[in-house]
Amino acid sequence: MTNRRNVYFFYKKEDDLVEKVASLVELAKQHNFHVVNDQKDANIIVSIGGDGAFLQAVRKTNFREDCLYAGIAIPGTISLYCDFILDDTDKMIQAMTEENIEVRKYPLIDVKIDSDTIFHCLNECSIRSGIIKTFVIDVHIDDLHFETFRGDGMIIATPTGSTAYNKSVNGAVVDPMLPCLQVSELASVNNNLYRTLGSSFILSGSRKLKLNIVQDGNDHPVIGMDNEALSISHVKEIEFGLSEKMIKTVKLKDNSFWEKVKRTFL
Repeated sequence: MTNRRNVYFFYKKEDDLVEKVASLVELAKQHNFHVVNDQKDANIIVSIGGDGAFLQAVRKTNFREDCLYAGIAIPGTISLYCDFILDDTDKMIQAMTEENIEVRKYPLIDVKIDSDTIFHCLNECSIRSGIIKTFVIDVHIDDLHFETFRGDGMIIATPTGSTAYNKSVNGAVVDPMLPCLQVSELASVNNNLYRTLGSSFILSGSRKLKLNIVQDGNDHPVIGMDNEALSISHVKEIEFGLSEKMIKTVKLKDNSFWEKVKRTFL
């Protein structure tokens, strides 16, 4: 990180956290980093709090490609995106002084709604019924009508988004070095009228996925992107593809993705 010295800390301004962040600010200054108050002036953005804070930091700073993201987890939080722990300053000092880090690029999903606005996701996009009723979605892969889904909803995840919500519905855990999308069902209804694959499936990063929501009164789905709900009143069509944009994150050399998975789930 020798050519990156402007650091912005992203965290909730809670009393117990503010005091600990103040000590991190002093630590950064001791090692010749400049702590900035505006993320636009930063080339390192550090989230503090866990994976939720990391996702918020990336989203609130608009998925910047010109900076490096790093996550510091609070003890007791899930931290698949975070390589540092708040109370372990030795690791931070080692990373700052010995360059004991690697830079890992994570893919984003482009989400286009009704052929208009494009949104980005780092983790996953979920589409769920907005009322107490299943809804129907025609699923297209490239130009192929693949299936007609009826159920509670679907999850479209990046490789890094495969290890939380997606895993809870029996999706696969995907190596983040694979450029792909994973599609998972939420409570699909399978009968003589509606038939789906019944399992998660993985699409190459060059594929396009299109969901056409059948307009039968349930055309106001709840759309979640990472850990935020999207406020859109009417949706007919949603298109997904792997984005050309990628974010750069810190990875300690002795803390691979699969080591994190093992610590978290096994």
